[in-house]
Amino acid sequence: MFNKIMWVAIAIAAIGAVIYIAVGAPKDYGKIDQGRAIAFDKEKRTVTIIRDRNEDPKKPDYTVLPPHTYALPVEIGGEPRMGPEPKVGLRMKLDAKKSEIIIFDTAAQNFKVIPFKTIEKKENVDKKSPLLLDKDGKPTKFPIVDREKKTITLYSGRQKILETFNIPDEYFALPDYTWDAGDEVRIYYREEGKSLKFMNISKTDIYRK
Repeated sequence: MFNKIMWVAIAIAAIGAVIYIAVGAPKDYGKIDQGRAIAFDKEKRTVTIIRDRNEDPKKPDYTVLPPHTYALPVEIGGEPRMGPEPKVGLRMKLDAKKSEIIIFDTAAQNFKVIPFKTIEKKENVDKKSPLLLDKDGKPTKFPIVDREKKTITLYSGRQKILETFNIPDEYFALPDYTWDAGDEVRIYYREEGKSLKFMNISKTDIYRK
């Protein structure tokens, strides 16, 4: 009886092995990461992002720490594996209701909430609005940091808000890109820290055929 059970077990194991070989071992299809670019080194070919905690693209939540750095992919066999280079920025959120702006503090390696006083705010401003053009009819480059008047003007395309405000004096020593929102990027990878494909969502029309 024991021998019969043993042979049945061996037969089952053999069948399992055949199926495993025929179907193949479980494949590693890789993972997807997404977030906002806060640093980009063109020479070292690296990008650093703050990951998006939320899966809803209309309500991003850039609150995952620490920042994550990826080596950018290289072109293989003439096939491009990287989209447009990312614009970087340290602005994580513009909260117009609370009159607060959240930035990533590179020195502290943490987020900082900065209250501001609104001077002027326009809502429902579409990306094609003439309000976003300069006096020559060309697109205005935001943010506008006026250190003499102690004001900052931002445009949030997602929220459709054009707002001018002032903040405490000490923050005007920070570089202009502090108040800008970095490009949203998507990274495909198998090995942690090494991207296989890189997409700049902010500069890519994913619906274009």
